[in-house]
Amino acid sequence: MAMGLHHSGRKHRRLRAPMAEINVTPFVDVMLVLLIIFMVTAPLLNSGVPVDLPDSRAKALSQEPEQITLSLSADGRLYLDNDELAPGELPDRLEAARSAAGGEPPQVTLRADRNLDYGRVMAVMGELNRAGFNAISLVTGSSSEVP
Repeated sequence: MAMGLHHSGRKHRRLRAPMAEINVTPFVDVMLVLLIIFMVTAPLLNSGVPVDLPDSRAKALSQEPEQITLSLSADGRLYLDNDELAPGELPDRLEAARSAAGGEPPQVTLRADRNLDYGRVMAVMGELNRAGFNAISLVTGSSSEVP
């Protein structure tokens, strides 16, 4: 009988050792969901004016903190950042932007709808040039093929 007790005590000593591995699957799942959320929302944060941009194979420019965005919508309305400008208001707003930047003209990003008349876009670029804004980036959509 002593043998039986001794044997049962041995079983209790053979408990499983704690597992030393970390299960990373839930962490990877959460990170993939966050990545998808950021990929979907990041393009929506750039601007709020809907513009059908022309396609180009040019490389993307870096986003600079001191820049203003001019948008020309399909119906010809002009927006400075997200504020609609009245006809003739552009020169005054450009001068205010120059003053806010300390006298140095900030980088200008021009977004124009692909269906606009070329002359309308050039008129806005002429106003920018007249106000001393010579660093102008034209925004296009990305495309692998351009006709």
